[in-house]
Amino acid sequence: MLRRTGTCLTASALCLALALPVQAQSTDRFEAPGLTDRGGTPIANGDYGLPSLTYSGSQAISGEELRLGRAWLRQFRARAPEWQDAIAQDYVESLVARLLPHSGLTQASTVVTLVESRLLNAFAVPGGVIGVNAGLFAFAEQEAELASVVAHELGHLAQRHYARGRERAEQTQIPTMAAMLAGMLIAAGGGGDAGIAAAMGTQAAFIQDQLRYSRRFEQEADRVGLQAMAGAGYDPGAMVEMFRAMQRMVSLQGGNPPEFLLSHPMTESRISDTQARADQTPVSTPRDEPLEYALVRARALLAIHDRDPQQAATRLTQDQAPAAARRYLAALIDARAGRTDGALAALDALARAHPDLAMLPATAAQVAFDAGRTDDAIARSRRQLRLMPDYAPTRRLLGEALLQRDPNEAYRVLRELAERRPEDPQVFTLLAEAAGRSGREAWGHLARAEQLQLTGRIDRAIRQLEVAKEVAERRGDPAAASAIERRREDFIGYRETLEEFR
Repeated sequence: MLRRTGTCLTASALCLALALPVQAQSTDRFEAPGLTDRGGTPIANGDYGLPSLTYSGSQAISGEELRLGRAWLRQFRARAPEWQDAIAQDYVESLVARLLPHSGLTQASTVVTLVESRLLNAFAVPGGVIGVNAGLFAFAEQEAELASVVAHELGHLAQRHYARGRERAEQTQIPTMAAMLAGMLIAAGGGGDAGIAAAMGTQAAFIQDQLRYSRRFEQEADRVGLQAMAGAGYDPGAMVEMFRAMQRMVSLQGGNPPEFLLSHPMTESRISDTQARADQTPVSTPRDEPLEYALVRARALLAIHDRDPQQAATRLTQDQAPAAARRYLAALIDARAGRTDGALAALDALARAHPDLAMLPATAAQVAFDAGRTDDAIARSRRQLRLMPDYAPTRRLLGEALLQRDPNEAYRVLRELAERRPEDPQVFTLLAEAAGRSGREAWGHLARAEQLQLTGRIDRAIRQLEVAKEVAERRGDPAAASAIERRREDFIGYRETLEEFR
């Protein structure tokens, strides 16, 4: 039985963006080969203008769509509140990767962005950008419920609903891309940004109409989502439960429907149809409810109730969360209160009881680092990475901790991580610091410029490149100067394209 308490729901969105490439780096160079997938493999790139996007019936994500989505993400990052939680990020990326092969998408390259908002929301943008609010974890008590929302959004991508719906938007002369982006930010963030709302003016209602999914599109996304859930081992019935919970929310709010339901029409016939499809969709290898989800949910509740952590603990207790998840949350609360020894003892005990959960030793290392126990954090991180070398949250923490002990080693660790995660602004923030502390000043300015362009601040990024070039020339570093000049030319091109947003 689902239990819901005081959670809101906001709109999901597919939207138009501009073209930006993604950078990667190697050794002491920052290369810009174009888009890469999650593992860093280059994807064919074209020109950096505004490409056309028309429905071809293919379920592959094209290079054009990739550039569209990445560009939109940069603009979104510039305005939306980001939930910076490397452990939660890794979890959602793993969930998406689990669903993706069963969604019908081929050659997909996805990027996950987390939004720091208590409003329930998940959204998908052409090009494989998946957004999830912290509030979705509060609403979804089981992993299958979260998976149902993400799978539904992947269904919209797989069926190319943005491309297919674009013709109607063009026929009715949809507003400028700047207004479209503003509308998406309002939807994804719950409408709380008054400045964006003011910029929208009287176009808000019109844009809302353009974003409304048709009944056919919703049914198609439901069908694909159910198939993806079953293929990944999730009970398709969880989607039906989520739909019914949304309906109950409407009645609890006095008939005022959440924004999600305004753009995702919900009817009793649709729920009945989904129930019928779910009943006919077998799960070959069912997944057990993982403790990992309960732990990430504890982190999300703590982020939502940042000013009163005890509310997060109360919520977990009310929802009858696993005892291990409640102990985990208690350890996080103890760590925040400065009770580091008790927090580490509890986390170490949980890690011994659940040795396969990478987030447990990673959390302990983070707690040690936050408490100023740098050497302990480094030792813990290295110990975990010997067993789990690919766990990105721990590798990032190791790089950050090494900044205080061995900047050269920190630069090496973070440079390798940046190659694997070329869309992660936080990694480039740390890399810039590591470059500066290890005497690579020009490369540090270049890393900072990359972080700025990843977060949509292209003018500042170009100014940062100018500083980087001056430093490289003064220091007699021709390799850095050449790389900086190449990126400067790219950035100027990006800026010309981004004028469309103004």
